[in-house]
Amino acid sequence: METVNIEERLVAKGLTLPAAPQPLGAYVPAVISGNLLYLSGMLPLSQGKLLRTGKAGLDCTVDELRQDAALIVLNALAVVKQAIGDFSRIVRCVKLTGYVASTADFYDQPQCINGASELLYELMGAAGQHCRSAVGVTALPLNSPIEIDFIFEIKRC
Repeated sequence: METVNIEERLVAKGLTLPAAPQPLGAYVPAVISGNLLYLSGMLPLSQGKLLRTGKAGLDCTVDELRQDAALIVLNALAVVKQAIGDFSRIVRCVKLTGYVASTADFYDQPQCINGASELLYELMGAAGQHCRSAVGVTALPLNSPIEIDFIFEIKRC
C-alpha cells in the first residue's frame, strides 16, 4: 500500500481539519484495541452545530447528505489525529458504517455515504478503500440526518 500524506492532500484540496468534536454523551470518541482504532459514531458537526436536521427523502437531498458525509470524514480524521497524534500511524481505513435517517420509501443510503467513501479515497489513496455498510434508520441523535462510525488499522507504537 502506498504511503500517503493526508495533511498534504487536505491542503491540496483546500480542506482543513476542524477541532475534534467533543462527545455528546457518556462515551469516548476513540478506543484503541490492538492495532485497531475504533471511532464512535460521528455527526456532521461544524463548530459544534449540525449543518442540517431531518430525514433523507423528506428534508435532505442525496447531494446534501454526500456533503455531510464528507464533513464527517474531516471530523473523524480530527479524532484520529487526537487519538494517535500522527497520521503516519494509519495503515488503512478498514470499515465504516453509515446510518441515514430516512423516510420509509428512501433507498439511496449508499449514495449518501459515498461522500465519505470518496473523500477517504481522495485523501488516503488505496489505504482509504474500506468495507462498508449503509443503513437506513428511523431517527438519529439530535435529529441528525446522517451518522458514520469508523474502524482504522494503525501501527502500534
